[in-house]
Amino acid sequence: MKIIIEENYEQLSQTTAQILLGHMHQDKRVNVSVTAGNSPKRFYEIITPLVKNKTHLANVHYYSFDEVPFKGEAVGMTEGLLRAEYFGPAEIAESNIHLLSPDNYQKFDAEIANAGGLDVMLIGIGGDGHFCANMPDSTRFDAMTHKVDILPEYPWYDGLKADAGDKMPDAFYTMGAASIMKVKHLVLIANGKHKADILKKALEGPVDPNIPSSILKLHPNLTVILDQEAASALDK
Repeated sequence: MKIIIEENYEQLSQTTAQILLGHMHQDKRVNVSVTAGNSPKRFYEIITPLVKNKTHLANVHYYSFDEVPFKGEAVGMTEGLLRAEYFGPAEIAESNIHLLSPDNYQKFDAEIANAGGLDVMLIGIGGDGHFCANMPDSTRFDAMTHKVDILPEYPWYDGLKADAGDKMPDAFYTMGAASIMKVKHLVLIANGKHKADILKKALEGPVDPNIPSSILKLHPNLTVILDQEAASALDK
């Protein structure tokens, strides 16, 4: 595990862009899995003008790693965010976008393997320690891509229900830890003081299914990029 601590969110985003673009600029098909949410927003702003209409990057194919199909929505949450934050502004060709869905999750790992595997994945960490849709108490570390039934017994159920209301989904669909371990280069980003405590538990504590992201430190090629605030609780 390599940990890079940058001064602030801007520098974190610039470093992330350099690493991802380094993967993209190869003379072969490059398979990239990307995340949505707050942490990568500046990263997408940086790389969008650098990839938009660049024919030499037609070799880059994009994969999502989870999906939350809210009821009544035309597209899942992850797809909607990725299209709004990156695929749309960067005008990524539809033929280069490969999205996890309730219809293909059982074949998703095989599809990725047949395409040569994922070269790099950009991933975040939730305040409760989740990654992708691998949530506390519902995570199996031996799972490949799978369906997670949303049940009242889980500690995150009530919070999701409060946010989702009538759109509450019946299930998540996510790549599991066993799928993530096959990625050639895993890049974890986090920023802000509110991530400091969970990062200490995930990166320096024991592997614990109640902190799903704690498994990620076992990845053979993990790069963690943090700003000073997110790294403030780590032993340095």
